[in-house]
Amino acid sequence: MTAADVVKAAKDAGIQLVRFLYCDHSGVTRGKVIHVRHLADKLREGVGLTRAQMAINLLEELQVVAGMEPVGEIRLVPDPETFSVLPWDPLSASVICDQLDHDGRDWGACQRSFLKRAVEKAASMGVHIEATFENEFYLAREVDGRYVPLEPVPVYSSIGLDQTADVMHEIVGALEDQGIHVEQAINEYGAGQEEISGEHAPAVTAADHQIKFRDTVRGVALRHGLLASFTPKPFPDEIGAGAHIHFSLWDRPGGRNLLYDPAAPGKLSAFGEHFLGGVLTHLRALTALTCPSYNSYRRLQPHAWSSAYTAWGYDNREAALRVASPFWGREEATLNCELKTSDASANPYLSLGGLIFAGLDGVEGKLDPGEGVFVDPGNLTDRERAERGIRPLPSSMDEALDELEKDVLLMGAMGDLLRRSYLIVRRSEAKTFAENDADFEIAHHFYRF
Repeated sequence: MTAADVVKAAKDAGIQLVRFLYCDHSGVTRGKVIHVRHLADKLREGVGLTRAQMAINLLEELQVVAGMEPVGEIRLVPDPETFSVLPWDPLSASVICDQLDHDGRDWGACQRSFLKRAVEKAASMGVHIEATFENEFYLAREVDGRYVPLEPVPVYSSIGLDQTADVMHEIVGALEDQGIHVEQAINEYGAGQEEISGEHAPAVTAADHQIKFRDTVRGVALRHGLLASFTPKPFPDEIGAGAHIHFSLWDRPGGRNLLYDPAAPGKLSAFGEHFLGGVLTHLRALTALTCPSYNSYRRLQPHAWSSAYTAWGYDNREAALRVASPFWGREEATLNCELKTSDASANPYLSLGGLIFAGLDGVEGKLDPGEGVFVDPGNLTDRERAERGIRPLPSSMDEALDELEKDVLLMGAMGDLLRRSYLIVRRSEAKTFAENDADFEIAHHFYRF
């Protein structure tokens, strides 16, 4: 879609306002809104944004970051391919933006550009990345200042499907209207918990879809008097909510699946094993990007189907990396891997970009992931895990950030301003939440993502 196509589509749809969206370090989707009469100009020149905006944390506190002072601004430059009318607000549309400096280049802290660099690195190695996010979320109401989930129903049940049929049908329809194609929509284990998984797409598009997915679910839920929360653990006594990343590697779009080897055990190729080896090598650091919020570490616990260890396995849902068994007759087309240590509090450009850089490091270094685990790694003894090279994942936000700061590969891939600002913003959140109680934590996480 060209800029001219976008302007015509907006006018034909009767759009009044267009949201220019980006995602910040804390995983919050933010943006500026313009009137449609200015759309043609703004598609070309972008919208001004203060450099300091990217130094705001989850608590809306501005942090001191060199290079993100109140003086100076960047541009939110939209990608016309991401334009869509918002079905729940049909007088509005949205576009996803890159954050560029006055020279038209990444100003140093554009997370979408970070993912693009990861994709370019993969392409230079002859690898095309496809991905999708498998989202779990809670539907709830606010009652007397408290968040209350819907009534509990049996998991995967017809009763559960009926309970939320109206809102879920509208959510699915709104996603489809925006070109985000749904594969499954089910009720999950928690009270009021739902899951929607969509079709895979090229990596940058997959991350764009994740931004639009969260907006769509929340926007439609509001029309039904509900709040939709993507917080990893919005109710401490309920099961956690993940946003698992499914990914596959191809020699070209629509070409050969590089993960697939029909002669190998589990059909995972040596190339795929090396990619997993890279992810596992960097996973303790990568967790600071894929499970980045303070609340994330309530979910990353043993025996919680979210994984607490650097283990992988075939259809092992307690392993951090699951090799998903392919479907009959479509083995090569459907073989993919799933990173379970991922949730929707993450900025998807950082989480998916970090995953790609880590995996490619494994390909370049031919890193061995070790043997796949066929049991719950939490049931192994410490000695058994050590013998298999399985390490515990960080148990806190601070520990994850420490691991990220030590990871030469990921720090180098992020670049100076992105890594400095990310660490400063995230550490400020960790400090504040550590000084407060669980009620404060939930109140400042529940409706941010």
